[in-house]
Amino acid sequence: MLAKVFGLFRYPIKGLSREPLKSVTLQAGRGVCGDREFALALPATVFDQGNPQPLPKFQFLMLARQEALARLTTSYDAGTGLLSVTDGAESLSADVRSAEGRGAIAAFFARFLPEDQKSSQPRLVTAANHRFTDVGVHSSELMQAISVLNLASVRDLETRIGKRLDPRRFRANILVEGLDPWVENEWLNRDLMLGTVRCKGVRPTRRCPATEVNPDSAIRDINVPRELMRCYGHIHLGIYLTVIKGGTVGIGDTVTATC
Repeated sequence: MLAKVFGLFRYPIKGLSREPLKSVTLQAGRGVCGDREFALALPATVFDQGNPQPLPKFQFLMLARQEALARLTTSYDAGTGLLSVTDGAESLSADVRSAEGRGAIAAFFARFLPEDQKSSQPRLVTAANHRFTDVGVHSSELMQAISVLNLASVRDLETRIGKRLDPRRFRANILVEGLDPWVENEWLNRDLMLGTVRCKGVRPTRRCPATEVNPDSAIRDINVPRELMRCYGHIHLGIYLTVIKGGTVGIGDTVTATC
């Protein structure tokens, strides 16, 4: 069976929900357009939007510490700058480009987070050509990395632990179906094709406590890093790629590793 792209996603705001895509145009050395474009910085975080520097993820709201974020459904319209957020009980619609809109967003999250997960009012931050990826602190190349998840590897882990693992836990940009389990671990420093897009495997995805959070209940119910270590002796699941030659990749496109 040919390996194919099964799902495409971007996450406009770090730590919040994904947006499905039918296709995406990728450029050499750049990540998915609009992915991790914004983040909610903690009050003590110093972030210069005119001269952005990669910062550790714990300086922002994130699922690894604020699991309540999994309750939220978000959407972002890049054309209008309108961010919509709902938790089923309260909704927000605000313009990220205006001071008033950013203030409303900060106030919403200050109200939403439970007392034990609050750190006073966060603020929405962004900067040109900057992405708030978890591995961005390691290099400018990795700031623009694209995350890929092999669904066969997820199923293999499910079989070993006897529990279902929703792929949403892993917050990948690209889901791939039709591979053997764990073959992605062989892609490091190798080229591969996503349709007509040429990429290179640059780093395995080290799994953090964010994967413990059930995306439906927002409860920590499976210690995924511990289970990976117990079953395989490592805590990697997935791989980061960088784009070598751009193009458009869509659902159903083939995925092939080159020699």
